[in-house]
Amino acid sequence: MNNQPSGQLVCVGTGLRMAGQLTPISKSYIESFDIVIAAVPNIFTRQWLKEIAKEYICLNDHYEDSKVDGKTRRDTYRRMADTILREVRAGKRVCAAFYGHPGIFACISHMAIADARSEGFEAHMEPGISALDCLVADLGIDPGACGMQSMEATQFMIYQRVIDPTSLFVVWQIGIAGDLTLKRYDTEPAHLQIITDKLAQTYSLDHEVILYEAATHPFEQTRADKIRLRDLPYASLKQITTLVIPAAQALQIDHKVLAQLEALGQVLAPKKVMV
Repeated sequence: MNNQPSGQLVCVGTGLRMAGQLTPISKSYIESFDIVIAAVPNIFTRQWLKEIAKEYICLNDHYEDSKVDGKTRRDTYRRMADTILREVRAGKRVCAAFYGHPGIFACISHMAIADARSEGFEAHMEPGISALDCLVADLGIDPGACGMQSMEATQFMIYQRVIDPTSLFVVWQIGIAGDLTLKRYDTEPAHLQIITDKLAQTYSLDHEVILYEAATHPFEQTRADKIRLRDLPYASLKQITTLVIPAAQALQIDHKVLAQLEALGQVLAPKKVMV
């Protein structure tokens, strides 16, 4: 006898640029599941989801919670996850849709899946096209060329992190850098000066960096503004702005390891077979 609860959860991503970046399998979940619960900022994407879903709940109004005294974004995200779980517990097949990738900077999906699984419900995530995918395509950057580091701006500021100046460094959510209240959706020059000073411990203030914003609909232009690091505190930023810092130094060969690999290659090289 199967005692597994009847509710089911799948978290999908809509991509950054409306339905054109939606995978076929994610689209099938949106169309076929009992209810779609979405947290997407683009009004056109919300309208499209509403039209094709059997039932639709928008989570965007939950962001108003952070305006209440004593509540932060953590409380908002918790209520969003609880809203999703309420429908799962009601026995519905729930498709939770998030813009971009549902698992990247989307703690709601991780919380909802963990909660659902802990209660015995079937729950999983389908990958989506993220801001990083768009960044790589729009800027023509190959993370494999010299490696890549990726950190959230405030996390980088308040923790002791080691930067590799020979790799690409992607700093997410620079537009809310330094917010410890978890209530704001912007930042100030004073906060940006602090992160600039910390970055200047590794990079020259004249190092060229990129302010990147992915286009979210066909009529919007991708932003890829190049500025000097020293000008970051005075830059115009949005919540979605990403700071991209190209490598500042060339890769240095580890001659000791290279010699070991070369020696190993000679030892293990296959012998020529005489025929």
